[in-house]
Amino acid sequence: MDPIVVHDPDLQAWHEQFRTKIALGMAFLAAAMRHTVPCRVLVFESGSLAEAVVSMARSRQKDWISVLKNTRNLETHRCVLRDAEGHPIPLAGPHMAVEALVPLIPHTAYREVPVGDTTSWTWTLAVRLPGLGTVRLVGSFKSAEVTGTSAVCVTNRVDWSAQRIITLSVHRWPIETLYQDGKTHLGLDEYRMRSAEAIEKHWCLVFVAYSFLPLDCLPPSPTKGSLPIKTIGEACRQHAQALMQAFILYAHEPLQLGQRVEEIFGSLFAKQQPVMAR
Repeated sequence: MDPIVVHDPDLQAWHEQFRTKIALGMAFLAAAMRHTVPCRVLVFESGSLAEAVVSMARSRQKDWISVLKNTRNLETHRCVLRDAEGHPIPLAGPHMAVEALVPLIPHTAYREVPVGDTTSWTWTLAVRLPGLGTVRLVGSFKSAEVTGTSAVCVTNRVDWSAQRIITLSVHRWPIETLYQDGKTHLGLDEYRMRSAEAIEKHWCLVFVAYSFLPLDCLPPSPTKGSLPIKTIGEACRQHAQALMQAFILYAHEPLQLGQRVEEIFGSLFAKQQPVMAR
C-alpha cells in the first residue's frame, strides 16, 4: 500500500479496531477467565483451531474440543492404521489431509455410539497435528453404512471416549442455530452501520430478540409438554404479521378523521427524512 495511505490518521483509527477471529477468541477467553466464568472444556469451531488458542487453553489448564477441517494435515510417521485383517495400512507422508485419511478407515473400526436421541457410527485415532501435538480424532457418520458426509472432531484429551467427546461437542450446536436464525429472520448480517459501537448495538438488539423468541415457542402450559410448538421462523412471521396489523390500524384511525396521508407517513418516518441544511 502507498505509505501515505498507511500512515493516514483516519485509516489508523479504523485499523486499530480490527482484530482477527483468533485474536477475538483469545480476548473472549481472557475475559471469561477474568470474570471467573465456570468452564472446564472449551468447544469451538474449526476456524478457531489455532496454535495460539490451544496454547492459551493449555496455560489456563482448560481442555478443548473442536471440529477439524477436512483439509487439515496430520503427521503420518506416528500414525498406525490397520485394515480389517490387522495388517498395517501404508500412509503417504510425512503429512496427510484428514479427507484422505477417512476413506482408509476400515468398516470394522466403526462403533455405534448413542448420544442423546441420536446414534452415530464413529472411529477414533490418536495422531499428531502440526503445532498442536498429540490429539485424539473422532470421526462420525449418521448411518451404519458410513456413507455420505462425515464430521471429525479433535480434542487434547486422548483418554476420553468417543461418546464423551461427541456429547460435549454438540453443546456448541445452539450457537450454529443462533447464527442461522439470526441471519435468516432477525437481520443479524444486514446492518448498515460504520462504527463498531453502532454495530454492537444492532447485535445486542438481535440477541435480545433471540433470547425472548424461544419463550414464545413454548406451549402455554407445562402440562401440555415442554417441546416447542413452533419454530423461531414461525414466531417471527407471527410477530411481523401482528406488527403490520398494528401499523395499519394506527394509520387507519387518523385517515378516518380526515388527516392527510402525507402527514401520517411523514410522522411515522420522520427519522428517516434527510436533514436539510439551513
